[in-house]
Amino acid sequence: MKLFLFVIFSSLLLKQLSLVVGDVGTAASYGPPYIPTACDGNRPGQFPPGNLFVAVNEGLWDNGAACGRRYRIRCVSGNNRPCKGGSIDVKVVDSCSRSPCPNTLLMSNDAFAAIARFPHVKINIEYTQ
Repeated sequence: MKLFLFVIFSSLLLKQLSLVVGDVGTAASYGPPYIPTACDGNRPGQFPPGNLFVAVNEGLWDNGAACGRRYRIRCVSGNNRPCKGGSIDVKVVDSCSRSPCPNTLLMSNDAFAAIARFPHVKINIEYTQ
């Protein structure tokens, strides 16, 4: 009986835990003009539906190999509880214009608004390729 209760309790506890399966970093929003980008210059068709795209920091940029990569991003925390919940898929279209970049990802306004309640805050994220 004790073993049965232990198994039930353990399974309930595991359902409550949120295991991190990706990398963690920070993100902020950035606004237009979005072109030209480091990936595809002035080509307007480079942006995915819904304008869910990002610019990445030096570590992820990988000398331009990041162009076109897709990441799943989830807001995990920040000041004043900014996270909406859920995750989004984004496309890399640019590198961060500042060096060093102040965040792991700079998200288009539309992408940022999809996961965060407030437009001009820094959030902590989990991301996977």
